[in-house]
Parts: sequence; C-alpha cells; structure tokens
Amino acid sequence: MKKAIKILVIAAFLMVTPLFIIAQNPPHPNGGSGPGTGNTPVGGGAPIDGGLSIMLVLGAAYGSKKLYKAFK
Repeated sequence: MKKAIKILVIAAFLMVTPLFIIAQNPPHPNGGSGPGTGNTPVGGGAPIDGGLSIMLVLGAAYGSKKLYKAFK
C-alpha cells in the first residue's frame, strides 16, 4: 500500500510540475533594441552541430568497442 501511494505521489508531482515551470517568451525576430540587433536569425547564431558530431563519433567508438569485446 505504501508503494502505491509513493508511486501516486510521484506521478502527481510529475504531472503538475510543467504548470509551474514556465519558460520565457521567445525573442522578437530581428526587432527591438535587444542584444545582437540587426539581421541575425531568431535565437541568435548558436551553432548546433559542434557538440553533436563529437557525441556521434564518441558513441560510434564506444559501440564498436563493446562489439569488439563481445565477439572477442
């Protein structure tokens, strides 16, 4: 019975949490006098690929190491 109540409380907490965690409004596209004014894309010019390619290479290396050890 205690386990069911514990699971129910955790589930209720996880369902209610998004109501209290509210993000900021998105930036106005190329308008206003905010930082980086001018002809910049919405959200700034942050690169997405930098860490993603490194993580893909490391994941492939880790997977190949596991396969090599499994067949060895």
